[in-house]
Amino acid sequence: MARQKLKRFTELAGLSNLFEGDDAIKTDLKSNWNKEVFKNQNPITVEFGCGRGEYSVGLARINPDSNFLGVDVKGDRLWVGATKALEEGLNNVAFLRAQVENIETFLGENEVSSIWITFPDPRPKDRDIKRRLTSPRFLEYYKKLIRPDGVVYFKTDNMALFQYTLEVLKERKDIRDLEHTTNLYSSKYMDEHHGIKTKFEHKFYDLGENIKYLKFKFQ
Repeated sequence: MARQKLKRFTELAGLSNLFEGDDAIKTDLKSNWNKEVFKNQNPITVEFGCGRGEYSVGLARINPDSNFLGVDVKGDRLWVGATKALEEGLNNVAFLRAQVENIETFLGENEVSSIWITFPDPRPKDRDIKRRLTSPRFLEYYKKLIRPDGVVYFKTDNMALFQYTLEVLKERKDIRDLEHTTNLYSSKYMDEHHGIKTKFEHKFYDLGENIKYLKFKFQ
């Protein structure tokens, strides 16, 4: 496994659709993803904590008139999604290796049309609450990046994280159109995830876990 990871890290620099954080800064991609990377003015959807990129690649397949950017810090996982996208000739999906807490360095205000947060690390310990991707400080990042009327989508198998996220959202005064379910596949929202499942979703769904889902907009 270590040898495979090393091989993938070596190949990262050669993937035209994968950008390291330092490279993104040097090439001034902030507010310029459409111009410099996608070569069009189509809306951009960002997936935070994209892992192997199953969601970003899956969305790119079925939405050729939109652009997709998967963000994660783990290069060996990003390699999987970036390689798959290149093999399929998907020019409307790219990947960024960066910490989500540094995302304002790489994306400009109102540059994003929608956001997906799919099966993030639940960070169950109290000392890690601020590291949860649905904590207040991350919501502030998303609010700056997303365009007016843009939708934030969230999926998880973890009930504690889901309940925490709902509580955070309901306490805020700048959230509207909040909708949610604790059983996505038996709800009216089933078609909204486009039938795309990440590796983690397959794992927990097969174990009998209900998939929790919510969406909202900022005022």
